[in-house]
Amino acid sequence: MNDNLLRMSVCGRDIILIGTAHISRESIAEVDRVIREEKPGVVCVELDEARYASISEKDNWEKLNVTRVFREGKGFLLIANLVLSGFQRRLGNEMGVKPGEEMKTAVLTAKELGIPFAFCDREVQITLRRAWARCGLWNKSKLMASLLSGAFTTEKLGEAEIENLKKRSELDGMMSELADYLPPVKETLIDERDRYLAAKIWTAVGRENTAAVVGAGHLAGIKAHLENMAAGREDSDVSELDRVPPRSPLSKAAGWIFPIIIIALVALGFLRSGAGGSLAMLLRWVLWNGSLAALGSLIALAHPLAIIATFAGAPVATLSPFIGVGLFSGLAQAYMRKPRVEDAQNINEDITSIKGIYRNRILRALLVFFLSSLGGVAGNIISIPGLAGQLFK
Repeated sequence: MNDNLLRMSVCGRDIILIGTAHISRESIAEVDRVIREEKPGVVCVELDEARYASISEKDNWEKLNVTRVFREGKGFLLIANLVLSGFQRRLGNEMGVKPGEEMKTAVLTAKELGIPFAFCDREVQITLRRAWARCGLWNKSKLMASLLSGAFTTEKLGEAEIENLKKRSELDGMMSELADYLPPVKETLIDERDRYLAAKIWTAVGRENTAAVVGAGHLAGIKAHLENMAAGREDSDVSELDRVPPRSPLSKAAGWIFPIIIIALVALGFLRSGAGGSLAMLLRWVLWNGSLAALGSLIALAHPLAIIATFAGAPVATLSPFIGVGLFSGLAQAYMRKPRVEDAQNINEDITSIKGIYRNRILRALLVFFLSSLGGVAGNIISIPGLAGQLFK
């Protein structure tokens, strides 16, 4: 008996759960075989429309407008998406199989046989944004560090690791590792997706058999949720899982911490030492904040004008919680080094190496955005104790 093929009857409807490993040739063949043999009334796949487009359209990244990304404040989200894409590409190169190929096969086979199909997974962007919203500053730093280290490692996989990867989804495996590393986001990365997949499969169930192609790691969770829904113990409405929770008042207030502290220190400097003292403190802060932000841009080998824009924009960004220094540096870099068509075409390949990131103008602009943002935060953290020490010495 195949442990990754689960049959269950729910309210008189037969559901076949096909558990797959997204980097296994055997899974690709099995998905095609089961759909052809069973001829279900509908095929559900563990994909959302955006992920399906990313594995089926070669020019998907050519539609990317990086300047718009910066203006809309989605720089960190795009970085996370690209890192996941690079992680998948690296595994695909190791295994000789494109990640998600068995999901693509399920859709193509269903189309060939005239069987309706449905995407039943939640958008990765929503999953990441919900996880991001659950993280504090420290956990957000850990999340970005984990994503980046997973994408840029050059370590080759051993035979035991390759066999283990064949037993699970590459995305699910990364999500599981992140959940272990960051317990506060486990519910978002693991539990919510099991419930979401089960609800979408439940909704798609019709008068005929339903086949659902999902990562093998989801089988137990989906089965439990489907049984609860059939017994009336659980609602199949998961619309709340498609929404990003609003920022808490504390989170909104956190953006004002640096501006309030800096303004308060400079004001105290004026009261203690007059205009000269407060001006000296202000200049010291501008130098620390602007210089470290500019250093981040310099490390990213930004255009000289982008480095200047970073230095000038960092203090402004600090005093306004509604914009970040990355907006100034990223836009300046994208303007001075306009992305080319080949940058979009090669983005999935270039994200897998440091050399590729520096060569690709889209990725370079994102690197400038990221490192200048880190530099600006570091400048504030370093300068505040220095200002306080100057005030009370």
